[in-house]
Amino acid sequence: MGTTSAGIDEDRRAHELIAAEEKAVRLFDEVLRRGLVAPGKGEKQVSDEVRDLGAELFGTDKHWHKRVVRAGGNTLQPYTENPPDRVITEDDIVFLDFGPIFSDWEADVGRTYVLGDDPVKHRLREDLDAVWAAGRDHFEAHPDITGAELYAHVCELARARGWTFGGPHSGHLVGEFPHELIDDERRHSYITEGNDQPMRTVDPSGRTAHWILEVHLVDAERGFGGFTEQLLSLRR
Repeated sequence: MGTTSAGIDEDRRAHELIAAEEKAVRLFDEVLRRGLVAPGKGEKQVSDEVRDLGAELFGTDKHWHKRVVRAGGNTLQPYTENPPDRVITEDDIVFLDFGPIFSDWEADVGRTYVLGDDPVKHRLREDLDAVWAAGRDHFEAHPDITGAELYAHVCELARARGWTFGGPHSGHLVGEFPHELIDDERRHSYITEGNDQPMRTVDPSGRTAHWILEVHLVDAERGFGGFTEQLLSLRR
C-alpha cells in the first residue's frame, strides 16, 4: 500500500487493524472455550465477564462503542436500542458485539451462539456466515460499489435465505480510535441507504477507507435474530 501524501504508513495501518481483529477473534474463541455464554446469566453479567476477560488476556481497558450482549427477543433489536437486561435461557440464541481498543487501534467483531438444539436458530447462525461471505464476495467483485449498493445487496441476500435484515446499515468505517472522528459526514461512514460514495476511497486526511461488514438477520415471527461482523476490506 505504501505511504499516502498525508504521510500515513498504510501498510502499518492495515497490519494494526488486522492484528486488532485477530485479538478480538481470540477473545471470542476464549469466551466459547470458557462457556461464558450460559443459561441463568443476565446479559449484563456476560458483558462484564467478557470485558474482564479482555483485560486479563490483552490488557484492554476501553471500547470504542458500548458493549452489546443480546439474548432471545432482545436479538431483534438494532444496536441503537437498549432493551432491558434479560436472563439467558436453556435454548436461547445470543449475540455479542464488542469494539475493544488494542493499542489505540479499533476492532469490531460480532458473534452469535446457539445454546439449544432448535434447528431454525442453528440455520440462522449458519446463514449469518453465508450472507457475510457473499456480501464480501460482492464487494470484491465490484471495485466501484457504493455504500448504498452494498447495503441493498446484503438485504437481498438476507431475503433470499428467508430472513429480514435487522439494521439500518450493514457496516461502517473502522480505524484509529476514536472511530467517530473518521468522517464528519456520518452517512458516508456507513454502508447504508443514501451513501452514494464509492467505498474504495480515502478520508479527508488521505487515509485509505477500511470497512467493517455487519450482518443482522432476524425472524420477527419466531422472535429472534443473530449478528456477525468483522473486517471487510482487509483479510487476516
